[in-house]
Amino acid sequence: MNGGSLGLRTGSYGLLQNINRAIAGGEISKSLSNVRKSSTKMLSGIREKERPLPNAWYRYIGCRKFSMLLLIAFALLVFALGSFVVNKDSTSPNVLQRIGTLGIVPYVNGGHHEASQILGEKDKKKDEYRFQIPAFKGASVLPFHHPCANFTFPPPPPPTRRRLGPRPCPVCYLPVDQAIASMPSSSSASPVLHNLTYVLNENPIKSEPHGGSDFGGYPSLKQRNDSFDIKESMAVHCGFVKGSKPGHGTGFDFDESDLAELQQFHDIIVASAIFGNYDIIQHPQNISEEAKKNIPFYMFVDEETEAFMKNRSILSSSKRVGLWRIVVIHNVPYSDARRNGKVPKLLLHRIFPNVRYSIWIDGKLQLVVDPYQVLERFLWRQNANFAISRHYRRFDVFVEAEANKAAGKYDNSSIDEQVDFYKKEGLTPYSEAKLPITSDVPEGCVLIKEHIPITNLFTCLWFNEVDRFTSRDQLSFAIVRDKIMTKVDWSINMFLDCERRNFVIQSYHRDLLEQMPPPVPAVVRRPPALPNTRGKTPGKRIPRRGRDRRSGSRRHRKAAASNREQFLLNAV
Repeated sequence: MNGGSLGLRTGSYGLLQNINRAIAGGEISKSLSNVRKSSTKMLSGIREKERPLPNAWYRYIGCRKFSMLLLIAFALLVFALGSFVVNKDSTSPNVLQRIGTLGIVPYVNGGHHEASQILGEKDKKKDEYRFQIPAFKGASVLPFHHPCANFTFPPPPPPTRRRLGPRPCPVCYLPVDQAIASMPSSSSASPVLHNLTYVLNENPIKSEPHGGSDFGGYPSLKQRNDSFDIKESMAVHCGFVKGSKPGHGTGFDFDESDLAELQQFHDIIVASAIFGNYDIIQHPQNISEEAKKNIPFYMFVDEETEAFMKNRSILSSSKRVGLWRIVVIHNVPYSDARRNGKVPKLLLHRIFPNVRYSIWIDGKLQLVVDPYQVLERFLWRQNANFAISRHYRRFDVFVEAEANKAAGKYDNSSIDEQVDFYKKEGLTPYSEAKLPITSDVPEGCVLIKEHIPITNLFTCLWFNEVDRFTSRDQLSFAIVRDKIMTKVDWSINMFLDCERRNFVIQSYHRDLLEQMPPPVPAVVRRPPALPNTRGKTPGKRIPRRGRDRRSGSRRHRKAAASNREQFLLNAV
């Protein structure tokens, strides 16, 4: 991953296993099939016409030169006819609607019904994936000399190898040195909004019967609506409303030594969090020496998690665990550990005011690709300033809300209240009218962001929705994105979820890991010992008699029974 060769981390193809089959079953393959059928009919017609020809014609046919010229002319005719048909079909709207420059968006079998609603009943095919063009408007076409310009997905596994559930797919990364060279020398332009400041209020008062907190400042509905009116200079609620600066008397407070650390300038940071002792710390892998030297890794933990780490001797006075620099949070603003985790996730630009780029990963994830390569692939290469993966199955907010209710992620009445509120604001089920936007539901465990005013505003307003309604940020993502996109020419790079699974490995939460039985130790099979023939006549077997023979057979039966039990345990 850190070498000079082209970085390509591969995986299984669970989400992409039918790409080639789906493309081959589309308009292009039909056109090629028509060409083959027409050429076959043409050849059979020529053979039928050859039979009544006079003998003089056969003498010319027998000439080698004339035969070669005839074959060349026939090949050119077939090639010209095939090119005409393929070009005609490839420019049809159906093909252009499904083929893009950034990748192909699959819908897994679990989302079969929703996909058929988007692309129409005419495209409904059993056990096949659905495709759309990607969402990001500002994507640039790679130059021909770019190492990843000709990258294509490898062929899917054979259909007999059925694999359920989401899986990673291959991603083309540049080598680390080339990725570093690709980093822009200056910040991206922020459309319309150039100066963003934040509301401070020592004594916030709740004036309306809606959710919210002291930490968020209880913005009114009018203030909320005004925050979506994008102007050149804006002041919005964005957490940390009390105190002089974030982390100092605001709730979600840091130690003084940490405050000084967080104010430093960095081009790139990687951040994560564990609250409520909910996850086991995951150590990044395949990190280059350049990244270890220049990119700090920050892990935010609350006092409960800190105490656990100290009791297990995981955390020492150095405040470092592997690459992670541990930042302890005091005076957490919420009783819900998951909601506390939304503060660093969505408000990194407030915690780190002097950072250019950030990669946020949830505490259950392990980063296994160098940060420079991740940023080059999903931001710099696409001319994007915010990237997040789509949900691997659901792309409609209303469907996502029902799934949250069914899984008990939050109380049903709060979810219904939030969705009904968005419905009154104009949120509609996802449909073909939203293209080129391909999803309203993100898989929000990874955020890749350039810290410029427009992206900072987006995450501020996204956090305000989480503070006002439920902590399920997947429900509020689309309404904030759409409201901003109606005001400014800005969009988000929503890449494939299987690509996200390429650079992070997902683990289980601590409570699930503790409930799992310990792994069965592997049985070490040793070869049988050679018999001791010293002092014995070769080839002569001494029979066992009496009790020795019976006890030996008894030991043999016990050993056989023990081996059967061990085999059954291993099979389970």
